Amino acid sequence: MKRKIYEHLLEWKRHNGTSALLVNGARRVGKSYIAEELGKNEYRSFIKIDFNDISDDNLKLILDNLHDRDRLFSYLQLIYNIQLYDRESLIILDEIQECPKVRAAIKYLVADGRYDYIETGSLMSIRKNTEQIVIPSEEQHIDMYPMDFEEYLWANGEEMLAGYIRECYEKRQHSRKLCTAKQCSFSRSTWWSEV
Repeated sequence: MKRKIYEHLLEWKRHNGTSALLVNGARRVGKSYIAEELGKNEYRSFIKIDFNDISDDNLKLILDNLHDRDRLFSYLQLIYNIQLYDRESLIILDEIQECPKVRAAIKYLVADGRYDYIETGSLMSIRKNTEQIVIPSEEQHIDMYPMDFEEYLWANGEEMLAGYIRECYEKRQHSRKLCTAKQCSFSRSTWWSEV
């Protein structure tokens, strides 16, 4: 699934090494998905730590070793059975609002310099769960929104229609005849209601 935010993530990666990236957004807009896509496509390996779905034992191992990064990274590789490579691996901290202590430790993880970090979380929960921690300055923020109409068309294999609509809009031309034909061919599709 093609999302426009992916280009922003690539830009962050190109200039990275000095900050983590926090992807804010409402629930179910694709924050975890887009972070994983970046990990799959742009890194040699990645680990996703989901703080909504982590065992108490594994969470304790992480929290107890935040300041002993050699041990922390060894544990992460063993827990997730994934090899990490210096400057070629991404660690995704999914639903970071559930673990403010890890978010507060981002400063030290980034300073360590071995890996890149993307945090994901829902904006309201992130604000609520940061009252007792110092927000790291080594954290860039980007907001993610639900799919726009163009992304929706891409996801449904309608790249050409998306391009045609964009062209009509830019030229201020009417596209009713084509849209009516498309409506007939997708009569039960939800995309037409959004046109």
